[in-house]
Amino acid sequence: MSTTRGTRARVALASLGAVGLALAVATPAIAAGGTPATPTQLFNGLRNCSTDPAAPSFLDGRGNITLEGVAQEADAPAYQRVAEQFRLWPVSDPTQVTTLSNSSVLVGNAGSVIVPSAAVADGQTYAWQAQVTDGGVASDWSATCYYTVDGTPPAQAPVVSSANYPQGGWDQGGAPVQFTLDAAGVGDVAGFEYSWNDLTAPVLAHTGPGGIPQINDPYSDFPDTFVRATTLGGKATLSLMPPRGSGPVTLQVRSLDRAFNISETTRYQFFIKPSVPSVTTPVPAPQFDEPTPFKFTPDPALQAVSPVVSYTVRIQAGPNSRTVTVPAGGNGQGELNIRLNGAYGTDINVSSTSANGWVSGEGQWRTGYLDSTPTVSSDVYLENGTSGGVGVAGSFTFAPKVKGVASYTYSFNGGPATTVSAGDGGTATISWTPTTSDYQDLTVYATTGDGIVLSSYDYGFWVN
Repeated sequence: MSTTRGTRARVALASLGAVGLALAVATPAIAAGGTPATPTQLFNGLRNCSTDPAAPSFLDGRGNITLEGVAQEADAPAYQRVAEQFRLWPVSDPTQVTTLSNSSVLVGNAGSVIVPSAAVADGQTYAWQAQVTDGGVASDWSATCYYTVDGTPPAQAPVVSSANYPQGGWDQGGAPVQFTLDAAGVGDVAGFEYSWNDLTAPVLAHTGPGGIPQINDPYSDFPDTFVRATTLGGKATLSLMPPRGSGPVTLQVRSLDRAFNISETTRYQFFIKPSVPSVTTPVPAPQFDEPTPFKFTPDPALQAVSPVVSYTVRIQAGPNSRTVTVPAGGNGQGELNIRLNGAYGTDINVSSTSANGWVSGEGQWRTGYLDSTPTVSSDVYLENGTSGGVGVAGSFTFAPKVKGVASYTYSFNGGPATTVSAGDGGTATISWTPTTSDYQDLTVYATTGDGIVLSSYDYGFWVN
């Protein structure tokens, strides 16, 4: 059986009734108002009732087991409350009847009682029924439900193997990993839970309207996390894509018996050789914010296993970062024009996706650090020097280090910012007169015609 993951929630259990042999049913909280009807929606231990004595439900007996039945009445007034009674006995000795009751159940809702773990024995099969009572009038007993108590987890962790990715070895990637999961001789293993990440306990139900359990079958509801064994105590097969295209990866697996008891975990680790696409450009010295052609070429080994159909291109350029999907041609290559508009440089990271779904590691191309700060000069106030004086005006000229600068924004000593347009050649000149004779800090950055905010520069000096 092959499969591929899901989310989960937990159902809250209802109140505990009295426990004992043939206990009397408590008086309902509200007087009689309708005719009690036989409960038909029955649940035990967050599992549906099984009415087949040859195929009982298997329930974990290491904690209390909850019995639930939906209380019904004919012609019941709104918010009518009734009592619900449950009787339980071991199949091996029907005379040993335990009676439990819940004295206040809202009609149409699930009434429940808890069977303490001390009242049942591991490995034994039990039968139970439920009925509704109201003002001394009782419904017929429900159909008989059967469950077997199983509080023993599988004694052995599963055996995990792979025909195409041997454990501990380095292998060429490109094909799904073929796993075989084996119960390791534990005869009551019903299936397996697996994950590339951490495993969590299976959740068997969540609460629906009226507190009625909404039952999950992990094997069918979460097929990307659980897989059923082909036979009880048998095996299962998986065909999985690993979570990353290269490096170490680990699959965690554990066995589940019919009561969803969990075995110890088996960890299967292997290593995938790097197989990333190449990222190239024919432009020997790409310029800032200029459209630059790039070509992506698949790893030959990946292309041989399954043709590359597309590329995911992550362009890291500060506020201008983006991700683009590029289709591949018949030869597996892809092309894209990219504006290298990161204020501190642009990084390009490219992974390929093959026709079979395999996602490679990332090929990379980097501009390296880009100094996009403006050049600042002054006719009076030299950087890191002491000159001028209070009331002495000085000019400051801003010049670009990259193409396309349209304006400069500056401020003195953290004060209000002012923006001036750049002239021919991308330069701008301002005049400023100090009012104090101390250290001054001029902060300035440029903005391109495309609206790209470049790196800022701090120009410091002292005034006489």
